[in-house]
Amino acid sequence: MSTGLLATVLLLAPVLLPALTAVAYLAAGWRRSTAWLSAASAAAVLAAVVALAVEVTAAGARTAVGGLLRADALSAFMLLVVAAVALVACVATPAHLHGEIRAGRVSVRTATRHSVQVQVFLATMALAVLAANLGLLWVAVEATTIVTAFLVGQRRTRAAVEAAWKYVVICSTGIALALLGTLLLNYAALHAGAGAGLDWVALAAGAARLDPGVTQIAVVLLILGFGTKAGLAPLHAWLPDAHSQAPAPVSALMSGVLLSVAFYAILRVKVIADAALGGGFSRALLAVVALASLLVAATVLLAQRDYKRMLAYSSIEHMGLLALGAAAGGPLAMAAVLLHMLGHGLAKSTLFLGAGHILQTTGTSRISEVRGLAARAPMAAGCFAAGMLALIGFPPFSVFASEFGIARAGFATGLGWITAAAFALVLVIAAALVGHTGRMLLGRSPDGPGAAAAPRPLPGTAAVTLVGALGVCAAVGISAGPLSTLLHLAADVLTGTP
Repeated sequence: MSTGLLATVLLLAPVLLPALTAVAYLAAGWRRSTAWLSAASAAAVLAAVVALAVEVTAAGARTAVGGLLRADALSAFMLLVVAAVALVACVATPAHLHGEIRAGRVSVRTATRHSVQVQVFLATMALAVLAANLGLLWVAVEATTIVTAFLVGQRRTRAAVEAAWKYVVICSTGIALALLGTLLLNYAALHAGAGAGLDWVALAAGAARLDPGVTQIAVVLLILGFGTKAGLAPLHAWLPDAHSQAPAPVSALMSGVLLSVAFYAILRVKVIADAALGGGFSRALLAVVALASLLVAATVLLAQRDYKRMLAYSSIEHMGLLALGAAAGGPLAMAAVLLHMLGHGLAKSTLFLGAGHILQTTGTSRISEVRGLAARAPMAAGCFAAGMLALIGFPPFSVFASEFGIARAGFATGLGWITAAAFALVLVIAAALVGHTGRMLLGRSPDGPGAAAAPRPLPGTAAVTLVGALGVCAAVGISAGPLSTLLHLAADVLTGTP
């Protein structure tokens, strides 16, 4: 196979493999013989993405489909994040769906719809990351909203339906702002005479000729619009409801990678904004958004009573940290931001899958009604505890390294007081998370009428998956290893370094 054909196959695989798997589920349905098809597809996608990352690292960016799809080091790294978290979620999905069917909460037909929609969801996220222009990225991000709305409301309870509608309304508002920003940026590019259109590379190359006034408005709208989908304040209100009501594997994907894909769009916009307006404009905007998001998360988490919502608000915190790192800018900050996406995705997917098992077997998501997990379900409790340590940045997990990098970059680039305030809020959030988790793991088991049922043991496949994800998170925290070159090349893309 020629090098060009191989690159095209590797570029198309992350989109086509999930799409073909969705067709297979439509044709054959979800049953024991097809239950692991999604995991096999995710493993194949991960293998293709690794091969693509090697190709891009060695030979530079690759394009396909007439230039509509493009993979540079940044796209390749983001695809690794998507594929890794997708594999974790898909391997844990069969046990989750078997448990839901056994309990009578879903039917085989619902499991089939779930599997189809998850695969389409994965295909649209891969398409967003590979999109060579802002217009196609916008279409892909909007497609994720449509698909995941059905997944959020899958249980069809009143709370789930309300969460789905809230998700659709708020995210549609945000994506409408992003569309207006896209149109304005296209207008600026057309009147600059650069012929850039919405192509990422051409826009960045011709950014100096864009009209500053129009570009400022476009950048604000784009950051607010995609920031809505990333769960950043002030349009974050959909996130706790949607993530807490969605099935556990879907929550893992939404928190672990969907938010990062939306933030990836912000990073691409920031490259253009910095070239057109200087670094100060996007820095001020992102710093404000970062502090607002961290303040919201800290305020709500102190008095949180639902452990799935607790994890959802933690996602707002980590998106705020990404915004802080992006505001700092520079190679160190951008490498830390990308590493944080990977570490957060692995840790948060582990926690949401663990929380899904706890909810499935106890029947409650109330923190006050889940006690003594360490004694009653040691494997589930151990995975949940380790996941929480990873999430709050406890070494050796990679979140520690990425948060340290963001802090260093913040203090080094004139954002000292903002960085200090941000990490003070991070400490408050960490204390709240540890306190709530400690009560769940170590508290005395509730007795009497209305007490939550004792959790069943964690299924073997789920246990292996969660331990494996946490192991990778720790290994990357100790040494990025083969990822180092790709990580630094991706950071160079974001800083405009040749």
